[in-house]
Amino acid sequence: MQMWEQRARDEVSASIHQDSLVLQNSLPKYLNQLVDELSTKIERTPARIASDEIESTRIGKLHGHERAGYADYSLTQLIFEYHILRQVIFQVLEEEAPLGVRERDIIIDSIEQAVNDAATQFSKTLRDIQELFIVTLTHDLRGPINVVKMGTQLIMRRLERGDTHIDVAARMINSIDRLDSMIQNLLDASRLRAGQGLKIEFEECYLDKLVHEVVEDLNFTYGKRFVVVSDSNIKSYCSRKEIRRVIENLVINAVKYGDPSTPITLTLQQFETQICLTIYNEGDPIAPDAQSILFQQFRRTTSAEEQTGWGLGLFLVKSIIEAHQGTIEVESEEGKGTSFIVKLPRFPS
Repeated sequence: MQMWEQRARDEVSASIHQDSLVLQNSLPKYLNQLVDELSTKIERTPARIASDEIESTRIGKLHGHERAGYADYSLTQLIFEYHILRQVIFQVLEEEAPLGVRERDIIIDSIEQAVNDAATQFSKTLRDIQELFIVTLTHDLRGPINVVKMGTQLIMRRLERGDTHIDVAARMINSIDRLDSMIQNLLDASRLRAGQGLKIEFEECYLDKLVHEVVEDLNFTYGKRFVVVSDSNIKSYCSRKEIRRVIENLVINAVKYGDPSTPITLTLQQFETQICLTIYNEGDPIAPDAQSILFQQFRRTTSAEEQTGWGLGLFLVKSIIEAHQGTIEVESEEGKGTSFIVKLPRFPS
């Protein structure tokens, strides 16, 4: 362990800040396990082999969990620690006598398994830490954002109609709402990555009225460039709040990437078993290879790289629609524009 520690300190930069006990920690337990595997005096019954495998996995995961807790450690450095350990083990043992094929195979297999277990746990622990950070961050940001929004709304109430500052205050509120929406997207994505799912409450909802409400609100920000084609009295059971997020997200995307001189059309239709919402814009098509990553989190197409956002919008749109037992697809071709097609069941189970 002393030889390994000296090499680790020389070759693994993250180890410089750790004292001896913290740096070595679970590795002596691993060596004891390796001793048992190499021993010719211990009867290797099936039960003993199974027990050793469980213990070996536990030790590898323990090491990975420890390293993930240190800010300086990367997965590459964790793996490199095991490579150094393998070299040191061979060096020490072969000073006494050449190792046989059996011994070398056991050591190599054991190290590889330990690396896999440690790396898997390292990634999982790091992901858990990141998720906790995101949840804490989004929660803490909400407070000051609400204060700023309430203050801006109060200022607006005190301004007289026609005052040029009203437009400025309105833009500020719109920007605050967008920031709040981005934070909510980040929080929801974090929940989905943690396997928790979205918190959705279903209620009776008239989708035709909801589409018109969203368009009226967006007219204030983007001007009257939206066309709604809809049957009347289209009713479903859904989360009004979440379906509104879907519509807003898809329409704002159409504004960002569509031809600014052309209208954006929202078509809502009701069929026997499903409701179909199509959001269409003209402009440059989405390349086929880009279409394949549209609904993945933190992935952005080349055309979207200059736009603000987390790259979470369409990922969450798809998650919300699937939570409603629906589907979403995209059709985009040169000269034909781009359509996002949402299909929801009329009577979700």
